[in-house]
Amino acid sequence: MTTSPHIVIIGSGPGGYVAAIRAAQLGAKVTILEEQVLGGVC
Repeated sequence: MTTSPHIVIIGSGPGGYVAAIRAAQLGAKVTILEEQVLGGVC
C-alpha cells in the first residue's frame, strides 16, 4: 500500500507558498496555515 505524506506549512510567504506548490507537485497532501492573506509580505 502506497501512501502520500501530509505536510503542514506554517506561513504562506515567499518560501512557504513555493514549498507548498512543490510538495503538491511531488504528490504530498498539503495544508497551509496563514493568519493573514496568501503570499505573505510581498
